[in-house]
Amino acid sequence: MSAASARGTAWSAAALLVASCLLFSLVGVLVKLLSSTYSSGELVFYRSLVGMVCMAAYARWMGIGLATPVPGLHARRCAAGVLALSAWFHSMGGLPLATAMTLNATSSLWMAAFFGAGALLGRGGVERRLVWAVLAGFVGVAAVLQPTIRQDQWLHGLLGLGSGMLAALAYVQLIALARAGEPEERAVFYFCIGGMLAGAGLTLASGGPHPHTASGLALLLLNGLLATVAQWMMTRAFSIGRPLANATLQYAGIVFSFLLGVWIFDDPVTPLAVGGMILIVAAGIVVTGLRQKRQEDTAHPGDP
Repeated sequence: MSAASARGTAWSAAALLVASCLLFSLVGVLVKLLSSTYSSGELVFYRSLVGMVCMAAYARWMGIGLATPVPGLHARRCAAGVLALSAWFHSMGGLPLATAMTLNATSSLWMAAFFGAGALLGRGGVERRLVWAVLAGFVGVAAVLQPTIRQDQWLHGLLGLGSGMLAALAYVQLIALARAGEPEERAVFYFCIGGMLAGAGLTLASGGPHPHTASGLALLLLNGLLATVAQWMMTRAFSIGRPLANATLQYAGIVFSFLLGVWIFDDPVTPLAVGGMILIVAAGIVVTGLRQKRQEDTAHPGDP
């Protein structure tokens, strides 16, 4: 690949990722608006229904079969991913938009914590900088939670933080699916199937579905379409772009959510919360950079 072509690919990946972050932030706005009418289970169900139809049509158009030789891997990914999505949707109903987005973005910190714990259990070494970056990130979490969450919002805050942890577990399963040779379209399709089943169960457990209005149906459809396009954009960006650059740009979603939350919902702005967001972003970037460097050193070890 020529230098010009590589630069073009990098710019394409960056544009896709920033666009996906903007769309996910708009999904957050729609979820907050819809949460006053629909339960989190309903939101998960309808978002997954639209995504399933879109991905089935896209896979058929691309000639990609939907039968899978590794149903167990998909089931584990769906379990973690759907729980993360449900927790994130529920947290957005009771938190400022940027706070919910920031807590969900702690997935990179949880990933580093998981791998660090695994290295310790395996009696491997854990880089000190990685430990400090993870600790700094969770200090940022405390800073974000303290000034922006009232006493009656702590459950939403814990669910938001839990969504980041569960998203990290889902990412581990996605790595396993990629190693098994599963295409992204198939992974997204089965994720949507899992979301529909879980959403239907949560809806029935919470008293059944709510009646629809024309505006409610329109917003549900728009939410599903935006989420599906955003997920495809992000998947494509990570398949053609550089991991560190992608992970860095992914935090643009916090900025978009912060601006949209202040503009649309008049969310509070406090120096401590903004400082905590910056600390989480910085820690996430450092963690991703250290993990990428370690992977490169493992793949291309230096001469003795």
